[in-house]
Amino acid sequence: MGDQTMRAWRVHSYGDPLDVLQLDEVEVPEPGPGELLVAVEGIPLNLNDLERINGGNMMVRPELPYSPGMEVMGRVEAAGDGAEAFVGRRVSATTKTAIGGYAEKAICPAVSAFDIPDDIPMPDAAALFFPFHLAWLGLFDRAELTAGESVLIHAAAGGSGSAAIQLAKDAGAKVFATAGSEEKLALCRELGADVTIDYTTTDFAEVVLAETGNKGVDVVFDNVGEAVWEGSLKSLSYNGRYVMMGFASNKVVADEPFIVPRTFMLTNARLCGVMLSYQSPDMIGFLKGAMGWNVVPSDVGARVQSEVLERYRAGRVKAVIGEVVPFEELPRAIDAMANRGTVGRVIVTT
Repeated sequence: MGDQTMRAWRVHSYGDPLDVLQLDEVEVPEPGPGELLVAVEGIPLNLNDLERINGGNMMVRPELPYSPGMEVMGRVEAAGDGAEAFVGRRVSATTKTAIGGYAEKAICPAVSAFDIPDDIPMPDAAALFFPFHLAWLGLFDRAELTAGESVLIHAAAGGSGSAAIQLAKDAGAKVFATAGSEEKLALCRELGADVTIDYTTTDFAEVVLAETGNKGVDVVFDNVGEAVWEGSLKSLSYNGRYVMMGFASNKVVADEPFIVPRTFMLTNARLCGVMLSYQSPDMIGFLKGAMGWNVVPSDVGARVQSEVLERYRAGRVKAVIGEVVPFEELPRAIDAMANRGTVGRVIVTT
């Protein structure tokens, strides 16, 4: 295989990962203005990758065939105009249009690439970006969680859930964590959760209210969505903050009417949305005008990255890695994630 080609897992049609992911030899892409070509060392798997494989709910549907993968970690090999200063740097990055990461090299916008110094070892180096950035934005940038407050974290043994436990405890908060098995609850306790709840056998809202004297928690950190919505509203305190992170239980409702205004009004709480999308000032203005979206400035991402790495180096947080697999086993690993057979982060190495 020459320098101008690479291996990439691609989908030519939609379906289950084991059925439709194909290992192809393709041309190495070229970075355009403001873009990076990253020689991939680690590919963290994300739940949102699944829609790009099975054809589920997507904001933008790419043209087939393509390589899924919205996050990579590696060394910048080349750069387009305006991004030359990144060449040679080790980065964690979001891929262009949230695809292209299941490959040996990937195109990433420079505005969503953040330094991972060489003293951060693999596989941890590949595991710290998305979960800790999502957790930080949700807990601190949106919910403004402070010491002495309480937070209910759903899907707490997953990537951003396990990061949220650690960041919340580090900030001095009391953590209620839900998960679906004793193995996952044990991990939550190991990470510092004060109260763990098996949502498959127990009404988490009843536990929260009993533990808080019918006051409720100050913050709900929700990656699950529809399945926990009603109980989570019941679990919120007066002036609590509901952080809407994702819709893992039912992606269909992501683009359909979902919230009953009076029901939420009666909580006397705040609803906070989180979307991990770092952009330049020009793109922030464009997206606001064209779509009405508020995306996150890239300099906020750089600050979050610095805060996370500081805590990691001090041993205050750690990367939670369920499995490290070789590139050749990627379909099996994403299939296990689809079937809820994973904890923490799954890292694919090239």
